Amino acid sequence: MGTGQRSPILTLWKERSTSENYGKRISPVSTQINWSGCHHRLHRRLLQNPKLLPDGISLLLAVSGGQDSMAMLGLLGQLQHSHGWTLQLWHGDHSWHTGSTKVADELANWCKQEGLSLRISRAASGQAITETSARAWRYSQLLAAAAELQSDVVTAHTATDRAEGVLLNMARGCGLHGLSALNADRALSSQHPDGPRLRRPFLDLTRSETAGICRSLNLPIWVDPSNQDLHLARNRIRHQVMPVLGELHPGSDRRIAELSDRVSHVRETQIQLSRLALEALQHEDGLNRKRMLQLEAHTCRALILTWLRECGAPSVGSETLHVLSHLLRKGDTKGQYNLGAQWWVRWNKSTIQLINATSIKSPVSPHFTSIKP
Repeated sequence: MGTGQRSPILTLWKERSTSENYGKRISPVSTQINWSGCHHRLHRRLLQNPKLLPDGISLLLAVSGGQDSMAMLGLLGQLQHSHGWTLQLWHGDHSWHTGSTKVADELANWCKQEGLSLRISRAASGQAITETSARAWRYSQLLAAAAELQSDVVTAHTATDRAEGVLLNMARGCGLHGLSALNADRALSSQHPDGPRLRRPFLDLTRSETAGICRSLNLPIWVDPSNQDLHLARNRIRHQVMPVLGELHPGSDRRIAELSDRVSHVRETQIQLSRLALEALQHEDGLNRKRMLQLEAHTCRALILTWLRECGAPSVGSETLHVLSHLLRKGDTKGQYNLGAQWWVRWNKSTIQLINATSIKSPVSPHFTSIKP
Protein backbone atom coordinates (compact mmCIF):
# COMPACT_ATOMS: atom_id res chain seq x y z
CA MET A 1 0.00 0.00 0.00
CA GLY A 2 3.04 2.24 0.24
CA THR A 3 2.52 3.19 3.93
CA GLY A 4 3.00 -0.26 5.42
CA GLN A 5 -0.50 -0.09 6.93
CA ARG A 6 -3.70 -1.42 5.46
CA SER A 7 -6.91 0.53 5.50
CA PRO A 8 -9.50 -0.96 7.88
CA ILE A 9 -12.05 -0.84 5.08
CA LEU A 10 -9.84 -2.79 2.66
CA THR A 11 -10.32 -6.54 2.50
CA LEU A 12 -8.09 -9.01 0.68
CA TRP A 13 -10.22 -11.93 -0.38
CA LYS A 14 -7.42 -14.46 -0.01
CA GLU A 15 -7.30 -13.71 3.73
CA ARG A 16 -10.99 -14.56 4.01
CA SER A 17 -10.49 -18.09 2.72
CA THR A 18 -8.34 -20.98 3.92
CA SER A 19 -8.34 -22.62 0.49
CA GLU A 20 -4.87 -23.03 -1.02
CA ASN A 21 -6.40 -22.14 -4.39
CA TYR A 22 -6.68 -18.54 -3.23
CA GLY A 23 -3.03 -18.10 -2.30
CA LYS A 24 -1.95 -17.29 -5.84
CA ARG A 25 -2.86 -13.86 -7.16
CA ILE A 26 -4.10 -13.47 -10.71
CA SER A 27 -3.76 -10.11 -12.42
CA PRO A 28 -7.06 -8.61 -13.62
CA VAL A 29 -5.43 -8.00 -17.00
CA SER A 30 -3.68 -11.34 -17.26
CA THR A 31 -3.98 -13.24 -20.52
CA GLN A 32 -3.51 -16.52 -18.64
CA ILE A 33 -7.11 -17.25 -17.74
CA ASN A 34 -8.53 -20.25 -15.95
CA TRP A 35 -12.07 -19.56 -17.02
CA SER A 36 -14.71 -19.84 -14.33
CA GLY A 37 -18.43 -20.34 -14.89
CA CYS A 38 -18.86 -16.55 -14.72
CA HIS A 39 -16.19 -16.06 -17.42
CA HIS A 40 -18.04 -18.47 -19.68
CA ARG A 41 -21.47 -16.95 -18.95
CA LEU A 42 -20.33 -13.40 -19.67
CA HIS A 43 -18.42 -14.45 -22.81
CA ARG A 44 -21.45 -16.41 -24.05
CA ARG A 45 -23.77 -13.49 -23.32
CA LEU A 46 -21.53 -11.14 -25.29
CA LEU A 47 -21.48 -13.54 -28.23
CA GLN A 48 -25.28 -13.81 -28.14
CA ASN A 49 -25.70 -10.05 -27.75
CA PRO A 50 -22.69 -8.41 -29.45
CA LYS A 51 -24.23 -4.95 -29.14
CA LEU A 52 -23.96 -5.09 -25.34
CA LEU A 53 -20.16 -4.64 -25.37
CA PRO A 54 -19.14 -4.48 -29.03
CA ASP A 55 -15.69 -5.80 -29.89
CA GLY A 56 -12.96 -3.22 -30.36
CA ILE A 57 -14.57 -0.25 -28.61
CA SER A 58 -13.17 1.93 -25.82
CA LEU A 59 -14.79 1.36 -22.43
CA LEU A 60 -14.64 3.54 -19.32
CA LEU A 61 -15.20 1.32 -16.27
CA ALA A 62 -16.79 3.01 -13.25
CA VAL A 63 -14.88 1.44 -10.35
CA SER A 64 -15.95 2.22 -6.79
CA GLY A 65 -13.64 -0.36 -5.23
CA GLY A 66 -16.58 -2.42 -3.96
CA GLN A 67 -16.97 -6.10 -4.78
CA ASP A 68 -19.23 -5.63 -7.81
CA SER A 69 -16.98 -3.15 -9.61
CA MET A 70 -13.81 -5.05 -8.71
CA ALA A 71 -15.36 -8.25 -10.09
CA MET A 72 -16.24 -6.32 -13.26
CA LEU A 73 -12.66 -5.08 -13.55
CA GLY A 74 -11.37 -8.62 -13.04
CA LEU A 75 -13.61 -10.27 -15.64
CA LEU A 76 -13.46 -7.57 -18.32
CA GLY A 77 -9.73 -7.15 -17.80
CA GLN A 78 -9.17 -10.82 -18.50
CA LEU A 79 -11.57 -10.90 -21.45
CA GLN A 80 -10.38 -7.69 -23.11
CA HIS A 81 -7.86 -9.42 -25.37
CA SER A 82 -10.56 -11.77 -26.66
CA HIS A 83 -12.81 -8.82 -27.54
CA GLY A 84 -10.29 -6.12 -28.44
CA TRP A 85 -11.54 -3.53 -25.94
CA THR A 86 -9.55 -0.56 -24.70
CA LEU A 87 -10.25 -0.33 -20.97
CA GLN A 88 -9.94 2.85 -18.91
CA LEU A 89 -10.92 3.27 -15.26
CA TRP A 90 -12.80 6.00 -13.40
CA HIS A 91 -13.50 6.44 -9.68
CA GLY A 92 -15.83 8.99 -8.10
CA ASP A 93 -15.08 10.25 -4.58
CA HIS A 94 -18.43 11.54 -3.28
CA SER A 95 -16.85 12.66 0.02
CA TRP A 96 -19.67 10.90 1.88
CA HIS A 97 -17.41 9.64 4.67
CA THR A 98 -14.09 10.64 6.20
CA GLY A 99 -12.25 7.72 4.64
CA SER A 100 -13.37 8.31 1.06
CA THR A 101 -10.18 10.13 0.06
CA LYS A 102 -8.09 7.30 1.49
CA VAL A 103 -10.14 4.75 -0.43
CA ALA A 104 -9.55 6.66 -3.67
CA ASP A 105 -5.82 6.93 -2.98
CA GLU A 106 -5.45 3.25 -2.06
CA LEU A 107 -7.43 2.18 -5.12
CA ALA A 108 -5.20 4.39 -7.30
CA ASN A 109 -2.07 2.84 -5.74
CA TRP A 110 -3.38 -0.67 -6.34
CA CYS A 111 -4.21 0.16 -9.96
CA LYS A 112 -0.72 1.59 -10.43
CA GLN A 113 0.81 -1.63 -9.11
CA GLU A 114 -1.30 -3.57 -11.61
CA GLY A 115 -0.27 -1.31 -14.49
CA LEU A 116 -3.73 0.26 -14.73
CA SER A 117 -4.50 3.96 -15.10
CA LEU A 118 -7.27 5.35 -12.87
CA ARG A 119 -8.97 8.70 -13.33
CA ILE A 120 -10.44 10.15 -10.10
CA SER A 121 -13.15 12.82 -9.75
CA ARG A 122 -13.72 14.36 -6.31
CA ALA A 123 -16.98 16.05 -5.33
CA ALA A 124 -16.73 19.46 -3.68
CA SER A 125 -18.13 19.88 -0.19
CA GLY A 126 -21.95 19.78 -0.29
CA GLN A 127 -22.02 18.79 -3.97
CA ALA A 128 -23.17 15.20 -3.42
CA ILE A 129 -24.92 15.09 -0.06
CA THR A 130 -28.04 13.11 -1.03
CA GLU A 131 -28.60 10.01 -3.14
CA THR A 132 -30.16 12.15 -5.88
CA SER A 133 -27.46 14.83 -5.93
CA ALA A 134 -24.71 12.21 -5.74
CA ARG A 135 -26.14 10.36 -8.71
CA ALA A 136 -26.44 13.60 -10.71
CA TRP A 137 -22.84 14.53 -9.88
CA ARG A 138 -21.54 11.05 -10.67
CA TYR A 139 -23.20 10.85 -14.08
CA SER A 140 -22.16 14.39 -15.01
CA GLN A 141 -18.55 13.47 -14.27
CA LEU A 142 -18.83 10.20 -16.19
CA LEU A 143 -20.38 12.00 -19.17
CA ALA A 144 -17.54 14.53 -19.28
CA ALA A 145 -14.86 11.84 -18.98
CA ALA A 146 -16.51 9.55 -21.53
CA ALA A 147 -16.89 12.39 -24.04
CA GLU A 148 -13.24 13.37 -23.60
CA LEU A 149 -11.99 9.79 -23.95
CA GLN A 150 -14.52 8.89 -26.68
CA SER A 151 -15.59 5.90 -24.61
CA ASP A 152 -18.77 4.24 -23.48
CA VAL A 153 -19.32 3.86 -19.74
CA VAL A 154 -19.62 0.45 -18.07
CA THR A 155 -21.07 -0.01 -14.58
CA ALA A 156 -21.22 -3.14 -12.43
CA HIS A 157 -24.93 -3.13 -11.64
CA THR A 158 -26.07 -6.67 -10.90
CA ALA A 159 -29.30 -8.65 -10.88
CA THR A 160 -29.45 -7.94 -7.14
CA ASP A 161 -29.28 -4.18 -7.76
CA ARG A 162 -32.04 -4.53 -10.32
CA ALA A 163 -34.26 -6.47 -7.92
CA GLU A 164 -33.73 -3.86 -5.20
CA GLY A 165 -34.66 -1.09 -7.62
CA VAL A 166 -37.84 -2.87 -8.72
CA LEU A 167 -39.01 -3.35 -5.12
CA LEU A 168 -38.28 0.28 -4.27
CA ASN A 169 -40.09 1.57 -7.35
CA MET A 170 -43.10 -0.67 -6.67
CA ALA A 171 -43.33 0.67 -3.13
CA ARG A 172 -43.19 4.26 -4.38
CA GLY A 173 -45.68 3.56 -7.15
CA CYS A 174 -44.63 3.17 -10.76
CA GLY A 175 -45.59 1.97 -14.22
CA LEU A 176 -43.77 -0.27 -16.68
CA HIS A 177 -40.84 2.15 -16.74
CA GLY A 178 -40.20 1.68 -13.03
CA LEU A 179 -40.62 -2.09 -13.23
CA SER A 180 -38.02 -2.28 -16.01
CA ALA A 181 -35.30 -0.64 -13.94
CA LEU A 182 -31.65 -0.69 -15.05
CA ASN A 183 -31.68 -1.51 -18.74
CA ALA A 184 -28.54 -3.17 -20.08
CA ASP A 185 -27.81 -0.46 -22.68
CA ARG A 186 -28.96 3.14 -22.98
CA ALA A 187 -27.66 6.60 -23.74
CA LEU A 188 -25.59 7.87 -20.82
CA SER A 189 -27.52 11.15 -21.00
CA SER A 190 -31.06 11.52 -22.34
CA GLN A 191 -30.04 14.99 -23.54
CA HIS A 192 -27.26 13.47 -25.66
CA PRO A 193 -28.91 10.44 -27.32
CA ASP A 194 -26.08 10.12 -29.84
CA GLY A 195 -23.38 10.52 -27.20
CA PRO A 196 -21.65 7.95 -24.98
CA ARG A 197 -23.60 4.82 -24.05
CA LEU A 198 -24.13 3.38 -20.57
CA ARG A 199 -23.59 -0.38 -20.62
CA ARG A 200 -24.40 -2.85 -17.83
CA PRO A 201 -23.08 -6.32 -18.72
CA PHE A 202 -23.49 -7.81 -15.20
CA LEU A 203 -27.27 -7.73 -14.93
CA ASP A 204 -27.51 -11.51 -15.01
CA LEU A 205 -25.02 -11.96 -12.14
CA THR A 206 -26.04 -11.72 -8.49
CA ARG A 207 -24.09 -10.05 -5.72
CA SER A 208 -23.14 -13.43 -4.29
CA GLU A 209 -21.59 -14.30 -7.65
CA THR A 210 -19.52 -11.12 -7.80
CA ALA A 211 -18.24 -12.02 -4.33
CA GLY A 212 -17.20 -15.40 -5.73
CA ILE A 213 -15.36 -13.73 -8.62
CA CYS A 214 -13.40 -11.54 -6.19
CA ARG A 215 -12.50 -14.60 -4.11
CA SER A 216 -11.34 -16.63 -7.11
CA LEU A 217 -9.19 -13.77 -8.44
CA ASN A 218 -7.98 -12.66 -4.98
CA LEU A 219 -9.09 -9.11 -5.68
CA PRO A 220 -9.07 -6.48 -2.92
CA ILE A 221 -12.30 -4.68 -2.09
CA TRP A 222 -12.97 -1.44 -0.29
CA VAL A 223 -16.15 -1.39 1.81
CA ASP A 224 -18.06 1.90 1.70
CA PRO A 225 -19.54 2.64 5.15
CA SER A 226 -22.38 4.61 3.54
CA ASN A 227 -23.72 1.31 2.16
CA GLN A 228 -24.62 0.38 5.75
CA ASP A 229 -26.53 3.62 6.43
CA LEU A 230 -30.15 2.58 7.04
CA HIS A 231 -31.32 6.17 6.62
CA LEU A 232 -30.95 5.55 2.87
CA ALA A 233 -34.01 3.80 1.42
CA ARG A 234 -32.07 1.49 -0.88
CA ASN A 235 -29.91 0.27 2.00
CA ARG A 236 -32.99 -0.67 4.00
CA ILE A 237 -34.27 -2.70 1.03
CA ARG A 238 -30.82 -4.31 0.71
CA HIS A 239 -30.26 -5.19 4.36
CA GLN A 240 -33.77 -5.68 5.72
CA VAL A 241 -36.01 -6.81 2.85
CA MET A 242 -33.83 -8.77 0.42
CA PRO A 243 -32.46 -11.17 3.07
CA VAL A 244 -36.01 -12.12 4.12
CA LEU A 245 -37.04 -12.77 0.51
CA GLY A 246 -33.86 -14.78 0.03
CA GLU A 247 -34.65 -16.96 3.01
CA LEU A 248 -38.24 -17.51 1.89
CA HIS A 249 -37.35 -18.08 -1.76
CA PRO A 250 -33.62 -18.61 -2.45
CA GLY A 251 -32.60 -16.98 -5.73
CA SER A 252 -35.40 -14.42 -5.52
CA ASP A 253 -33.09 -11.56 -6.55
CA ARG A 254 -32.31 -13.24 -9.87
CA ARG A 255 -35.98 -14.05 -10.57
CA ILE A 256 -37.13 -10.51 -9.79
CA ALA A 257 -34.40 -9.18 -12.10
CA GLU A 258 -35.47 -11.59 -14.86
CA LEU A 259 -39.06 -10.39 -14.50
CA SER A 260 -37.83 -6.80 -14.79
CA ASP A 261 -36.00 -7.74 -17.99
CA ARG A 262 -39.16 -9.26 -19.48
CA VAL A 263 -41.14 -6.15 -18.51
CA SER A 264 -38.54 -4.00 -20.28
CA HIS A 265 -39.18 -5.97 -23.49
CA VAL A 266 -42.94 -5.50 -23.08
CA ARG A 267 -42.40 -1.78 -22.55
CA GLU A 268 -40.19 -1.48 -25.63
CA THR A 269 -42.81 -3.33 -27.67
CA GLN A 270 -45.50 -0.98 -26.36
CA ILE A 271 -43.41 2.07 -27.28
CA GLN A 272 -42.74 0.86 -30.81
CA LEU A 273 -46.39 -0.04 -31.43
CA SER A 274 -47.45 3.31 -29.96
CA ARG A 275 -45.15 5.12 -32.39
CA LEU A 276 -46.74 3.31 -35.31
CA ALA A 277 -50.22 4.13 -34.01
CA LEU A 278 -49.30 7.79 -33.52
CA GLU A 279 -48.15 8.02 -37.11
CA ALA A 280 -51.61 6.85 -38.19
CA LEU A 281 -53.25 9.41 -35.84
CA GLN A 282 -51.35 12.44 -37.20
CA HIS A 283 -53.81 15.22 -38.06
CA GLU A 284 -53.31 18.96 -38.67
CA ASP A 285 -50.15 19.45 -36.56
CA GLY A 286 -51.53 17.19 -33.88
CA LEU A 287 -53.47 14.00 -33.29
CA ASN A 288 -56.87 13.01 -34.62
CA ARG A 289 -59.07 13.33 -31.55
CA LYS A 290 -62.08 11.54 -33.00
CA ARG A 291 -60.05 8.44 -33.83
CA MET A 292 -58.24 8.61 -30.49
CA LEU A 293 -61.55 8.54 -28.60
CA GLN A 294 -62.53 5.31 -30.31
CA LEU A 295 -59.75 3.55 -28.38
CA GLU A 296 -59.91 2.13 -24.85
CA ALA A 297 -58.92 4.54 -22.08
CA HIS A 298 -55.76 2.62 -21.15
CA THR A 299 -54.69 2.56 -24.80
CA CYS A 300 -55.21 6.33 -25.01
CA ARG A 301 -53.03 6.82 -21.95
CA ALA A 302 -50.22 4.73 -23.43
CA LEU A 303 -50.37 6.67 -26.71
CA ILE A 304 -50.47 10.05 -24.95
CA LEU A 305 -47.45 9.11 -22.80
CA THR A 306 -45.40 8.11 -25.86
CA TRP A 307 -46.56 11.21 -27.76
CA LEU A 308 -45.46 13.54 -24.95
CA ARG A 309 -42.08 11.83 -24.63
CA GLU A 310 -41.42 11.89 -28.37
CA CYS A 311 -42.20 15.60 -28.45
CA GLY A 312 -39.86 16.37 -25.54
CA ALA A 313 -42.58 17.46 -23.12
CA PRO A 314 -41.97 17.34 -19.34
CA SER A 315 -42.29 13.92 -17.69
CA VAL A 316 -45.77 13.17 -16.40
CA GLY A 317 -46.97 10.70 -13.80
CA SER A 318 -49.83 8.24 -13.92
CA GLU A 319 -52.21 10.64 -12.15
CA THR A 320 -51.61 13.36 -14.74
CA LEU A 321 -52.16 10.85 -17.53
CA HIS A 322 -55.48 9.76 -16.02
CA VAL A 323 -56.66 13.37 -15.65
CA LEU A 324 -55.60 14.32 -19.18
CA SER A 325 -57.16 11.21 -20.69
CA HIS A 326 -60.41 11.90 -18.83
CA LEU A 327 -60.55 15.50 -20.05
CA LEU A 328 -59.92 14.49 -23.66
CA ARG A 329 -62.65 11.85 -23.50
CA LYS A 330 -65.30 14.07 -21.87
CA GLY A 331 -66.48 15.29 -25.25
CA ASP A 332 -65.99 19.04 -24.62
CA THR A 333 -65.50 20.89 -27.90
CA LYS A 334 -62.45 22.82 -26.68
CA GLY A 335 -60.08 22.65 -23.77
CA GLN A 336 -56.50 22.78 -22.56
CA TYR A 337 -54.30 21.30 -19.84
CA ASN A 338 -51.14 22.80 -18.33
CA LEU A 339 -48.27 20.27 -18.16
CA GLY A 340 -45.93 22.76 -16.50
CA ALA A 341 -42.73 24.40 -17.75
CA GLN A 342 -44.84 26.33 -20.31
CA TRP A 343 -46.11 23.18 -22.05
CA TRP A 344 -49.82 22.82 -22.80
CA VAL A 345 -52.08 20.23 -24.36
CA ARG A 346 -54.89 21.94 -26.30
CA TRP A 347 -57.74 20.35 -28.17
CA ASN A 348 -60.78 21.12 -30.26
CA LYS A 349 -63.44 18.85 -31.65
CA SER A 350 -61.14 17.19 -34.17
CA THR A 351 -57.50 17.75 -33.10
CA ILE A 352 -55.24 17.39 -30.05
CA GLN A 353 -52.15 19.62 -30.11
CA LEU A 354 -49.08 20.02 -27.91
CA ILE A 355 -47.97 23.61 -27.38
CA ASN A 356 -44.56 24.74 -26.12
CA ALA A 357 -44.82 28.43 -25.25
CA THR A 358 -41.01 28.83 -25.42
CA SER A 359 -40.73 27.33 -28.90
CA ILE A 360 -40.72 29.38 -32.08
CA LYS A 361 -42.43 26.50 -33.83
CA SER A 362 -45.69 25.56 -32.22
CA PRO A 363 -47.61 23.25 -32.07
CA VAL A 364 -44.93 20.62 -31.48
CA SER A 365 -44.90 17.46 -33.58
CA PRO A 366 -42.99 14.28 -32.82
CA HIS A 367 -40.39 12.73 -35.07
CA PHE A 368 -40.59 8.99 -35.53
CA THR A 369 -37.31 8.39 -37.29
CA SER A 370 -36.23 5.99 -34.50
CA ILE A 371 -38.90 3.41 -35.32
CA LYS A 372 -37.26 0.06 -36.02
CA PRO A 373 -38.78 -2.79 -37.98
